[in-house]
Amino acid sequence: MNEGRDRDRAWAILFARGVLGLIFFMAGVWKVFELTPAGHAHKYFVDPYADTFLPTWSLWAVGVAVPIVELVAGALVILGLRVRTALIALGLVLLVVTFGHLLKEPLYEFHTHVIPRLALLLFVLVLPREEDRFSLDALLERRRKSSIHRPPEGSVP
Repeated sequence: MNEGRDRDRAWAILFARGVLGLIFFMAGVWKVFELTPAGHAHKYFVDPYADTFLPTWSLWAVGVAVPIVELVAGALVILGLRVRTALIALGLVLLVVTFGHLLKEPLYEFHTHVIPRLALLLFVLVLPREEDRFSLDALLERRRKSSIHRPPEGSVP
């Protein structure tokens, strides 16, 4: 019975990780390859926030970085590779988005954009890594453990 529950948790993590990764990855694909990072910065950061206290250089820097972070971290989350690091990067993107929306509209409604992404991110982040069995991180850990317990090639057991 415990094995079935563990497997169900692994599937739940895979689905949550997959959906979250795809949301960010596909946004990153569009922003990097269609809009371009500079176009993204201009459209969503530099122009809309030019009248705020934020320095223009910071708007350009963050506006160009966000699409690349979404693309790379989204891909890593889908693959299950360096998941914790990728989730932290995506969490920072959500913080930036939240700050920006609140700066322009203090009562911005987050239920359609930020909250679903944050819920999936937190779900995957708080579950123990060893329960994410269907990830490259888990595969690499299994290989690492098996190589530790295997005698070196050419040695006599």
